[in-house]
Formats: sequence, structure tokens, C-alpha cells
Amino acid sequence: MAYNADNRRLPLLWRTLLLLTIFVVLSQIVIYIWVQHSVKGHFEEMDAEIITHAAFNWRQRLSDLDSQNPNATLSESTYPSLIPKDKHLHSSALDYDLKSVITNKQGQLLATTPASFANELGDNFDLLALRQNNAQQQFVTHINDRHYRAIVIENQQALVLIALPIDVHHQYLLQFNRQLSLILLVITLLLVSIAALSVYWGFAPLSTIMQKMQAIRPDRLDQRLNVDEMPRELRPLAASYNLMLTKLENNFDSLSRFSDNIAHELRTPLATLTTQTQVMLSKPRDTVEYVEQLHHQHDTLAQLSNLINNMLLLAKTQKGLNDSQLKPVNIDALLTKLIDYFELIAEEREIAFEKNGAFGSVLGDDSLLQRLFANLLSNAIYYATSESVIVIKSVTDHYEKTKMTITNQLNEPLAQSETDKLFERFYRQDKDHQHQAGAGLGLSIVQAIAKAHNGKVSIRIKEEYYFEVQIELPSLK
Repeated sequence: MAYNADNRRLPLLWRTLLLLTIFVVLSQIVIYIWVQHSVKGHFEEMDAEIITHAAFNWRQRLSDLDSQNPNATLSESTYPSLIPKDKHLHSSALDYDLKSVITNKQGQLLATTPASFANELGDNFDLLALRQNNAQQQFVTHINDRHYRAIVIENQQALVLIALPIDVHHQYLLQFNRQLSLILLVITLLLVSIAALSVYWGFAPLSTIMQKMQAIRPDRLDQRLNVDEMPRELRPLAASYNLMLTKLENNFDSLSRFSDNIAHELRTPLATLTTQTQVMLSKPRDTVEYVEQLHHQHDTLAQLSNLINNMLLLAKTQKGLNDSQLKPVNIDALLTKLIDYFELIAEEREIAFEKNGAFGSVLGDDSLLQRLFANLLSNAIYYATSESVIVIKSVTDHYEKTKMTITNQLNEPLAQSETDKLFERFYRQDKDHQHQAGAGLGLSIVQAIAKAHNGKVSIRIKEEYYFEVQIELPSLK
């Protein structure tokens, strides 16, 4: 079995959820990075402020020492003069657990604050290397597996490392990141669940439409959707669905009537042929009777052939016209030729033709347009009263449409409400003379040909006795 590419597409519900999930996840990632960066930046600013304040105090003490002993060499004996005497400075250092390491210019350790911090430095501690890599800048270093934010300051005699433990901040950030990740995950699942429920409820009316469509049967074409109960976004779809059902119902009714009518139209001549044949075969006949009967059967067969040809013509026009059939057709010359032909028939009842107006040219099929006007003129002659005039007028409007009217006076009055039925197949207004009136496909063929040429045909009754057919066809540019 061939693989259909459409099978790879996700249902509308899952596609919507997938796009929404991707958007929510990306949004949560951005929020996570932004919050993490903000909190981390806040701690860094706090640590930098503490380090900066401590560095300022140490620079001031080193400066005082240089001014008191400009030529002295710093040693373990002179270190106590660097220890802050201000209680506030002591408490500040204790509150923030600040550490300090003092060495001489050669990197020899002189003292630490607190004194126990010297035991944590280890053998690989090198303040000269730290000073070289991070001169006068704050940096993060590891001492005895602990994290410190530090800075190295110096004067002419000493180097001082000021270090602030930041392990608490690291632990807090780790816990905060885990909690933030969990919170964002819960929010993401909650948003996706709410979105899924909302989308499901939002698409619920589509299920109603689907159920209605699945329930369509020839005997239930009157089912309609309640447009007012639909969401605003789906109301145009519901209205279109109702319109489609209305058209389908009308077309199905028309097809049913057409099937009934065509069965009736075919049954009568076939029954006549069968009866006549059975009568002729019931006993021997002379040659004259056989010849006469063959003439009757020939007329009946001609009627059947004409009916079938008309039905084929209707089917042909309903499929539309292709480009090869479209050619410029001079309507004026076409009508002149038809009027010359029908004048011979109209003279028997003293019916005259009057043609006036500007008849343009249209792009269409010459034979079909000839059939259109021939049907109209023959119907006009058949239903026109004796000693009347059939008037044919034409005008081209600014929309480049050629509008023509064929007006004749009727023998009997006709209501405007009856005119729409005249376009139905096999409908005959003259029920008493239906066989003389033809198969009842004349105006149906006219309407089908007009639609095939992107035109239209309508009928208007004027003063009950005047029958006016209006034909509108696109003019040739």
C-alpha cells in the first residue's frame, strides 16, 4: 500500500500542544537563566562590596605603616602594627568571616587572620602567583576545598590577601537552582495541562460538526447546526456547513425529481414502441400498415434521440468549457441568422421580430450559444399570442456585460412565482399540450449554457401577459 505523506502529520490537537509546549519550555529556560543570573549577580555584588571595604581599610593601614617607617623592612616583629585596633573593624571582619594572609615581597608568610587560617593554606599556596594573575582585581579561588572571593593588595613592603568565604552562597545557589527548576517544571506541566484541556474544549464543537457530517443520509439532509451556540471563531464554518447542506439538499431533491421525470419521459415512448410492436406482431399485416407503423416508430425514436441528446448537452455544459472551445462569437450575426430561420415558422401565426440595440461579441462556444438563443426564440414563438411582436434588445454596461432581453406577449397570464420552475428539467407550464411542447428541457439547457459561459438567465413577468427573458453574458474585451 502506498504511503500517504499526510499520515505523517500530527493531529491538530497534538500540533497545537507541541508548539505550545516548545514555547513554554523555551520561556521557562529563559526565566531560569535570568533568575539564576540575577541571584548570582546579587551575591557577587554583596561579596564585592565587602571585599572592597576590607581592601580599603587594609590599604589605609599599609599606607600608615609606610609613612611611619619608610625605610623599615616588614618582618614578623612589625606585623602586629598592621592588626586593626578599631573594634568596629574587628566585628566587621568576624561578621563576614573575612580571612587575610600577609607575606613580604618575596612571598614569605608572615601572618594570617585568624591565626588558624595558616593551617588551611597548604604547601601549594603561592601569593606571588595569585598577585601576578589577578593584580588589584577580585577573583574566586579555592583554598583547602573551600570557595573564596579574594583580592591581593600590596605596598612597597608587603602583600596582603583578603579572602571572603562564599561556600554558603554556593550551597544556597545549588538549592535555589534545584527548587527553581522544580517550580518551573511544575509550572510547565500545569500550563501544558491547562492548554491541553482548553484546546480540547475549544475543538469540541468540531466534533459536533464531524458527528453531523457522519450522520448525513439522503433522508436526513435537513439537519442543521445551531450557529449561535458555536464559538465566534467557528461560526463562519458552521454557517458554511449549513449552506453546503442546503445546497446539497436542493441538488438532491432536484436530482430525485430529475430521475422521476426522466423515468416518466422514457417510459411513455418505450411503452408506445412496445405496444405498437406487439399489435403489429399479433397477426399478419399488409405492407402499407407495416410502413405506416414504421413511420410512427421512427417519430417515437426521434423523440427519444432528441431527449438523450438534450441530456448529454446538459451534462456537457455542467462540466464547464475548456479553452479550446472558447472563440469570439458575434451575437449580432448569430441572432440575425436565427431570426431569418424562425421567421418562416412565426409567419404562420403572424408573429414578427424586432431587434434593436448594440449586440457585442462574447468569448464562447458558437454551437452552444446558437442552441441557447434557438431555444429561447422557439419558446417565445410557441407561447406568444398571435399577431404579436417578439422584441430582442441588447445593451452593454460599464461592467463589460452584454445584457439582452427577449420579450413576448403570452396567450395566458403567468405569475412571477411560477417563473423559477420553468428552469427545472422536464417542467412544462402547458400541461395540456406537453407532448407538443417538447421534453421540457429547453430552459434548463439555456440556463446550463449561460452558466458555462459565466453568465446568467432570469425571467420577469410584466403585467402578467408579457414574458421577458433576460440573458447576461460577459462581453469580449
